[in-house]
Amino acid sequence: MHQLFRLVLGQKDLSRAGDLFSLDDSEIEDSLTEALEQIKIISSSSDYQTNNNDQAVVEICITRITTAIRETESIEKHAKALVGLWDSCLEHNLRPFGKDEDTPHAKIASDIMSCILQNYNRPPVMALAIPIAVKFLHRGNKELCRNMSNYLSLAAITKADLLADHTEVIDSLFNKWC
Repeated sequence: MHQLFRLVLGQKDLSRAGDLFSLDDSEIEDSLTEALEQIKIISSSSDYQTNNNDQAVVEICITRITTAIRETESIEKHAKALVGLWDSCLEHNLRPFGKDEDTPHAKIASDIMSCILQNYNRPPVMALAIPIAVKFLHRGNKELCRNMSNYLSLAAITKADLLADHTEVIDSLFNKWC
């Protein structure tokens, strides 16, 4: 892992997290999967829900990682780690606290969902993502559900057979939550 990612994630150093944006995308591209795995560990800790520093570090790192993935067009290389982090969010509360206040894991899920599902035209990525996307529809976060329905519609246009096994579940859940 790049030494700055190692420092920021290893020490949860918010004061250095912004420095990640000074690095060239190609300089950190080989570190992204390992950084995503470290974020998964941090976000799974028992105090993550209440630790504002850790949440801020994770949010900045995810933004930097998803930007680098987009700019280097390396989604296929990092899709498994992205989907793994996304899937880990399902183990936590995703329902909003208040009217417009998402939980920390809902924020992670939203950012990762956007990065993954914007690649709806890449079947290998969608093959990993669709089963997890369907699981999110069960979790009752209306905003995530609404955004998910948009992305799944695009995926269906491009590669409908990836959604075929999930049509009954998707239909019933869209009618229930969206």
